[in-house]
Amino acid sequence: MPSTTDRVLQYLDDHAAEIVVELAELVRIPSVSGSDEENTVQHLLAARMAEIGMDVDAWQIPLDATLAEPDFPGVEVERREAWGVVGRLPGRDTGPSLLLNAHIDVVPTGDPATWGGEPPFGGRVTASTVHGRGACDMKAGVVASLWAARACAALRVPLAGPLLLGTVIGEEDGGLGTYALLRRGWRADACIIPEPTSLDIAPGNCGALSFRILVPGRAAHASRRLTGVSAIEKFVPLFAAVRRLEAERNAVKHPLTTRWDLPLAIEIGTVSAGEWASSVPDLLTAEGRMGVALGEEPAAARQAFEAAVVAACADDPWLREHPARVQWWGGQFAPGLTDADAEIVQVVRRAHAAVSPRPQATWATPYGSDLRLMHGIGGVPTVHYGPGDLALAHGPEESVEIAEVLTATRALALAVLDHCGQLGRGA
Repeated sequence: MPSTTDRVLQYLDDHAAEIVVELAELVRIPSVSGSDEENTVQHLLAARMAEIGMDVDAWQIPLDATLAEPDFPGVEVERREAWGVVGRLPGRDTGPSLLLNAHIDVVPTGDPATWGGEPPFGGRVTASTVHGRGACDMKAGVVASLWAARACAALRVPLAGPLLLGTVIGEEDGGLGTYALLRRGWRADACIIPEPTSLDIAPGNCGALSFRILVPGRAAHASRRLTGVSAIEKFVPLFAAVRRLEAERNAVKHPLTTRWDLPLAIEIGTVSAGEWASSVPDLLTAEGRMGVALGEEPAAARQAFEAAVVAACADDPWLREHPARVQWWGGQFAPGLTDADAEIVQVVRRAHAAVSPRPQATWATPYGSDLRLMHGIGGVPTVHYGPGDLALAHGPEESVEIAEVLTATRALALAVLDHCGQLGRGA
C-alpha cells in the first residue's frame, strides 16, 4: 500500500493542470485592495472550501468597530464592506493545529502601457508561467494552500490536529483581514504564510510605516514667482534628507537582511502640489513608506524620521520659520520575527527538501507582512514560504513560475502531514 505521503503527492501530480487553471481564473478577478472584487474572491474561496468538505466560517467584518480598536494596524483605502473566511479541516484534536494564511488582495496595476500589450488581469498561461497582477503576490500562494487542503480532504487523511485555511483581505494596505481573523478568535499552534519567497524560508519581516510630509510654500502669480515661495523647491532639501537618513539606517544590517542591498528602504510614492498652473504652489504633499528594522520599535523609527525632517527644516530660512509637518497614516507594519529554532521552521524545511532538490536560504522579508500580526498579536509562530520571485511583485508584467507553484503546493501538503500528524501513520 502506498503511504499517505505518496498518495497526497500523487493526487497533486494528477491535478497539476487544474491547479494552474484555478490560479489563472483567480488572477482574472481584479481584487485590488478596497475593491468589491476583494469580497468576490472571498465568497468564491468560501464556496470552494465548503465543496471540499471544510467547515467554513465566513463573516462580515464589523468595519467601524474593527478600525476603532486601539491596536488596529491601519488602512490606506476605504471599504464599504469586508469579509473574513476561515476553513477548518478537523483532526482528532490530539495533535497540533496548522494555519495556512493567505491574502487575496492585490495592488493596482499602474500604467497599462507597461504591461507589454496584455491585460494586467488577463491570467495568461504559457508553458512555464502564469501572468497577471497578483499571480506572484500572492494568488499562487492562495491556490497552493487551497490545493494542499483539498488533497488532505479528498483522500480523507486522518489528521491528528486540525488544518485551518484563512484567506484574508487588506494585507496590502495594513492587515485588516488577518487582524480581523485574530479578533474573531482564530488561532493555531503554527502558521505558514505563502508569500513569494522563491521557495526559501523567511521567518521574519521588516516593518513598514506609511508617512505624509506637508511642505508649506507661499502662493503668488507665476509671472511674479520671486514674490512667492514654491513648496516644490522647498521639498528638494527634505527629499535629500530622507535619502541621507535611508543611507544611515542601512549602514548596519541584521544578519537575516544582508541579502538585500536596501532592507530598510524609505521611498516617496506620491507627490502632489499646487492647484493652478500659473500659480506658485503653496503646499506640497508627499506620501511614502519607511522600513523598520527587525527588533526596532516603530516609535523609534518614527522619531528618527521626524528628527531628520526637523534638521533639514532648520537649515533652510523659509522652512525654519514655516516647518514641514510629518503625519503617520495608513498601514503601520511593525517588524516581526519567529525564533530560528521554532518547530514550524524545521517542518517547512523538511517538507521542501522532500519535494525539491533546490537548496533553501533563510532570510527576512524587506517588506511588512501579516507575519507580525500572527506572531505579535496572535502569539503564533509563523514563517513565510511560497512560490514566486519577490522582484516581480507589484511590478509590470507580474508572473509566477508554474513549477514553483506546484512545488510549493506539494511542500505545503507535506508540511500539513508533518505538523498536524497522522493517525495510523504509514497506513
